[in-house]
Amino acid sequence: MSRHGRVLVAMSGGVDSSAAAVMLHEQGYEVVGVTMKTWDYESSLGGSGAPRGGTKKVSGCCSLDDMNDARAVAVNLGATHLVVDLRAEFGTAVTDRFVSDYLSGRTPNPCVLCNTHVKWGALVRRADALGCDFIATGHYARLEHGARVGVMRGLDRAKDQSYVLWGVAQANLARTLLPLGGHTKPEIRALAEAAGLAVARKKDSYEICFVPDDDYRGYLRRRVPGLDARVDGGPFVHAITGETLGRHRGAPFYTVGQRRGLGLSGPEPLYVTGIEAETNTVRVGPRTALAAQSLTADGVVWGKAAGFDGEARVWAQVRAHGPAEPALAWQTGPDTLEAVFEAPRQAVAPGQAVVLYDETETVLAGGWIATAGAATPPEADPDFLALPTL
Repeated sequence: MSRHGRVLVAMSGGVDSSAAAVMLHEQGYEVVGVTMKTWDYESSLGGSGAPRGGTKKVSGCCSLDDMNDARAVAVNLGATHLVVDLRAEFGTAVTDRFVSDYLSGRTPNPCVLCNTHVKWGALVRRADALGCDFIATGHYARLEHGARVGVMRGLDRAKDQSYVLWGVAQANLARTLLPLGGHTKPEIRALAEAAGLAVARKKDSYEICFVPDDDYRGYLRRRVPGLDARVDGGPFVHAITGETLGRHRGAPFYTVGQRRGLGLSGPEPLYVTGIEAETNTVRVGPRTALAAQSLTADGVVWGKAAGFDGEARVWAQVRAHGPAEPALAWQTGPDTLEAVFEAPRQAVAPGQAVVLYDETETVLAGGWIATAGAATPPEADPDFLALPTL
């Protein structure tokens, strides 16, 4: 009988999830390891098993080697290890949305979608079936328990993953353990080495798992036959002057903030400032044209906050690895909000997430950026403009 209960640990085969399993085992939990098969390696690469051209190094997660690594760690702990097939759920919630977002001019965030709609739900269902009290992952984040469960930043700010966890439901967070949140990455690698894990020096994966060659354009082409013919030749339009500057390869192949690969020349560097899928138009302009000071968000999930009563002073983050900046936010509906930043932000992209934190670096809410625009901060607390950056 375990001292603390039975925990289902999501094990990808990487050092972080492996270390999480070891830590919980050492703390007295009965560990059950589960590896989630969310995508098919060969189909993601067009059935070839290698990227087109065969020269780019392919990496990712959840390959057969990763599954074997996870199983080896579990066996060494004396733990049960299972593989569950979530490809159908993942396709509906993540890869289909990934494709539709790009086709509609939005910049998707598949990690948030996966955590929100696939991983946690799947883990809780399997935990119930296996008699597990808790679920656990190797994310670098912490949990604050109170009237509601708040996701806090991980101690290692360089690895913090609270931004991608804002969509996890309260009921699921209440059963979640995040053992890595109070540690740094070097500490976790040292722990893995001390435990004799073969994955202790395994490299981290930064690519989108189902696009292991890091070529999302190629992935779109494989998923949407004839896409090039449908979208090639739309106009590049200057965001300020309205002048047509040239023709592009297709609006789905560009993202807000992109500078390289445009094939345009001018007196100053040009960036993608907006994408209009309906007309296959890509708007470009100088860096100053990327600035936005306000945004609206939908699909909001409330974290530590159950909602906002009037204006709330927050720190808002609009990219996974970007800073959180002072802002005012207010609720506009059950799952919608608006926010105004102290100062303009660059490349606020529809389709990405905005995550709002309080002064304790705990997630108040998160949602999908719907629109971004210029604005002047409303009359508010005189300290608003003096807020420090977290």
